[in-house]
Amino acid sequence: MNAPLLELSGLTKHYPVRKGLFSRISGSVRAVDGVDLSLQSGQTLGIVGESGCGKSTLGRLALRLIEPTQGRVLFAGTDLGHLGPADLRAQRRQMQIIFQDPYSSLNPRMTVGQILSEPLRLHRLHLGRQTQRVAELLHTVGLAAEHAGRYPHEFSGGQRQRIGIARALAVEPKLIVCDEAVSALDVSVQAQVVNLLQDLQQQLGLAYIFIAHDLAVVKHIASHIAVMYLGRVVEYATKDALFAAPRHPYTQALLSAIPVPEPGSQRQRILLAGDVPSPANPPPGCRFHTRCEHARPTCSQQSPTLTQQDGHAVACHFWRDIKAPIRGPNAAINTRLQRLQSAFVT
Repeated sequence: MNAPLLELSGLTKHYPVRKGLFSRISGSVRAVDGVDLSLQSGQTLGIVGESGCGKSTLGRLALRLIEPTQGRVLFAGTDLGHLGPADLRAQRRQMQIIFQDPYSSLNPRMTVGQILSEPLRLHRLHLGRQTQRVAELLHTVGLAAEHAGRYPHEFSGGQRQRIGIARALAVEPKLIVCDEAVSALDVSVQAQVVNLLQDLQQQLGLAYIFIAHDLAVVKHIASHIAVMYLGRVVEYATKDALFAAPRHPYTQALLSAIPVPEPGSQRQRILLAGDVPSPANPPPGCRFHTRCEHARPTCSQQSPTLTQQDGHAVACHFWRDIKAPIRGPNAAINTRLQRLQSAFVT
C-alpha cells in the first residue's frame, strides 16, 4: 500500500477556560483529545458524531487552520507543524475546505468571478488566463461562464455551495475537507452536490474528509468512517464493516436513531441516557460510560484504547459481549440511501 496522503498522530486541541478578574486558566475544553487517523489519496474519510464531539475542530486541525495543542499532522510526508508562514501558504495549495454555510462563506461584496480568481492571484496561478480559468471552474461545477459577473445573493443555496466547491478546486488541491458541506441543503440538492463531489473525485483523484450528521449520505460517499465522541475516535472501519456490524455501543445508538419511513416497519431503538458530558469536564475512564447501558465498573476506571481487529478499530472494553441490533437501522439507512440516489441528477 502507498504511503498515506494525510496522517494524524496523537492530535490534540485543548482550549483554556479562564475565570476571575485576572483571567487565570482554571481548566480546559478538550475539543480533540488524541486522535490517530490516516487517509489515502483518492479516498474519502467520513467523520460522524453528535454536535460538539470535535468533528469540525479535527478538520481544521488537519489543515492547520488552528494550531494543535499536541500531536502531528503529516501531509504527503511533510510535517505541517514545522512549516513557516511562506511554506505553509505554498502547502495550502494542496489542502482546501468547503464550509457548511453556503450563505456566509462567500463574500457578498465580491462577484463570483472575483471570488474564484482571488486564490489564483494569491498563489500566482494561471497568470494571463485567469478569466478563462474561472469559466472552466464554473463549468466544472455545473454553472455557466456568465455567472461570473453575478453576486452570491443572486444564487440559490445549492448554487452557492457549487461556487464554494469551485473556489476550493481553483488551486488544484489533493485534499478537501467538506465540513458539513451538504447539511444546510434540501435533500434533492444534497444528492446533486454529493454526486458532483464523487464525479470530481473520480476525475481529479481528490481525497475528502467528509464531516456530516446524515449517516445515509456518509455511507454513500465515504470509503472509511470514523465515529467521534467527546473528542476521541471510538470506532473506525470501512463503511461496509461499520454499517454491517457496528461494535461500539455509541455507533449502534447512532444507527438506531435513523427514522424508518415505512409505516409498520419495526426497529429496535437505543435510547441514550442523559446528555453529552461537558468536554471541559469529561468523565473518567471511558467517556461514554455515563450513557452506556452496557457499562461496568471497569468502564469508569480505565480508558479503553482504540484497538484493531481485521482492520476494524473500536475503543470499548466489552465490545465482544455486545450484539448490535442492526436489522432495523440498516433497513432505514438503505431506504434513505435509495431515496437520495433516486434524487441524483446526472
